Amino acid sequence: MVTGAGNGIGAVIVKHAVKEGYRVAAWDVDEDAARAVAQDVGDACVPVRVDVADEESVRAAVDALPQPPALLVNNAGVVRFGPLLELPAADWRLAVDVNLTGTFLVARAVAERMIAAGGGSIVNIASVNGLAAAPNAGAYTASKAGIIMLTEQMALEWAAGGVRVNAVAPGLIDAGMSDAIYADPEVRRLRSARVPMNRLGSAADVADAVLFLASAKAGYVTGQTLAVDGGITRSALNAMPRPQSVDSVGVAPGTDPVGDGGPG
Repeated sequence: MVTGAGNGIGAVIVKHAVKEGYRVAAWDVDEDAARAVAQDVGDACVPVRVDVADEESVRAAVDALPQPPALLVNNAGVVRFGPLLELPAADWRLAVDVNLTGTFLVARAVAERMIAAGGGSIVNIASVNGLAAAPNAGAYTASKAGIIMLTEQMALEWAAGGVRVNAVAPGLIDAGMSDAIYADPEVRRLRSARVPMNRLGSAADVADAVLFLASAKAGYVTGQTLAVDGGITRSALNAMPRPQSVDSVGVAPGTDPVGDGGPG
């Protein structure tokens, strides 16, 4: 199962999963978008209209599954950016309802069936915005940070039932909800230059990480968040000024070799 499967990262995850041999239930609130993905993929994909923030919609879709899924990818999400002082409460609620509550409702309904069948894998799509605040990110950062902690809680509670739960935190990804950002070539250039790997990520990068966490190669991995970000969440000091004189190897002549721990 892949939620938010109608476009962007979700659609690419569906395609990669089918290539790996999965039959995929492609969930999306936009049924036409889900159907287009299924037509592109073929008979191994079944489109289903589901509102992940509506518990009845989720329960009905899970009950309709012919068997417990081996893999659930909670990808459905919305963006509501803006300064917190100006953010409408309705936008806050929508982001939290879809991103965080939707992840909870779908995962819980699926985990019940997975546990009864002996286990499975759940991968929740978080964001680097859940690891670090960003300017005017509104409710998005809070909802994605919530997904990261919810992932840990699910992993703790469901491990004994054979269910592994992990998260993927995409960084600057040139896909889906970021299309409007990267439509400006100068913004694309500047943002690419800030990534240590000197490029934007792709939806395929995220899909590969998801399928790794779902695979037997990650069979002893649960409760973890894998940042797929080209190193950007570890690059804060890259922007700090630093004199070249401290970058040489060893101690400068005439200096005390006993220092205070290094220049940092």
